[in-house]
Amino acid sequence: MVTDPESAPKPAQGSASEKVVISVDAMGGDHGPAAVVAGIADSLTQHPRMHVILHGDEATIRPLLERHADLYPRITLRHADRVVTMEDKPAQVMRHGQGTSMWSAIDAVKDGEASVAVSCGNTGALMAVSMIRLRKLPGVNRPAIACLWPSRNPGGFNLMLDVGADVKAEADDLLQYATMGASYARNGLGLKRPRVGLLNVGTEEHKGRAELKEAHERMGPIAQAGDFDYVGFVEGGDLPSARVDVIVTDGFTGNVALKTGEGTAKLIADFLREAFGAGLMSKFAALLALNSLKRLQKRIDPRRVNGGVFLGLNGTVVKSHGAADATGVSAAISLAYQLAQVRFIERLAARVASAERAGQDALQTGSGLSGSGGSPTE
Repeated sequence: MVTDPESAPKPAQGSASEKVVISVDAMGGDHGPAAVVAGIADSLTQHPRMHVILHGDEATIRPLLERHADLYPRITLRHADRVVTMEDKPAQVMRHGQGTSMWSAIDAVKDGEASVAVSCGNTGALMAVSMIRLRKLPGVNRPAIACLWPSRNPGGFNLMLDVGADVKAEADDLLQYATMGASYARNGLGLKRPRVGLLNVGTEEHKGRAELKEAHERMGPIAQAGDFDYVGFVEGGDLPSARVDVIVTDGFTGNVALKTGEGTAKLIADFLREAFGAGLMSKFAALLALNSLKRLQKRIDPRRVNGGVFLGLNGTVVKSHGAADATGVSAAISLAYQLAQVRFIERLAARVASAERAGQDALQTGSGLSGSGGSPTE
């Protein structure tokens, strides 16, 4: 029987009694538990079916929760004595992290109490803990972190991965990233048939490293099994373009691109603020352009797209930016809720397994399949 787990009908909204549980690390991030609790309160208001397991120091968190007494029944507070700091090395956390709020948040997903974990904490430590507690999906070599990138596409965003889970990627890894990225785009962005491109120094087929060229040559059967369109090589200028929906690259390149984009957005915002505050006439011009400036601010506001998703693990983890305020935390938790709603991890696992079979068949037969189409067979 031919089935497509991702094109199946989405789960019904159901009644308010059908809980969607998100596990949240309260202690990570630059703004501490206050921003996390405020973000949770905002998300709970938006999503009546959401419940939260909140992990951290009870003495610190309980007074913050009491400010939101109406939402308190939907929050389970789970005490954790210790905190993973931004300075802690991943290897140390792997060995000695038990008892921290981050470890506890991941274990709630591992034990089936929650569908998705969210943390603003140390990225390397979060990935390390997620790896040892959740393990990788069968067939996945290297997990990846996927992030949203503002773009000219109708939905307003493109997806890029990896942006920092691992600094290198072989051809097999890039092919898996393409499959996982397409699955995320379909379930997280609502794109029925995502367009996937490999980030390179040019669009010509003779350019790029050996692993990029190999992945490019082998992408046909993977695109067919993954039910996405492969557009070929893309360049840095395509990251915000409407040419592609999913950009695939290694973690080193992706992380540099991500941090460059964030820095550029902040620079533009600072320049605009300086330009419109330079004098009386400039301030008057800013007042006239206020509505346009607000629309621009909303469009490039990184808080709206806060939340990198760890792909390739046997459980879903959303990494919120460490500097996220309440608005950013709320965006990350809402993303977690959306992925839990569509049972994302089950669909991703099925898609990865299908792509792995397609890749093995292509290597064994020397198939030169190109293009895409069709659906995986379960």
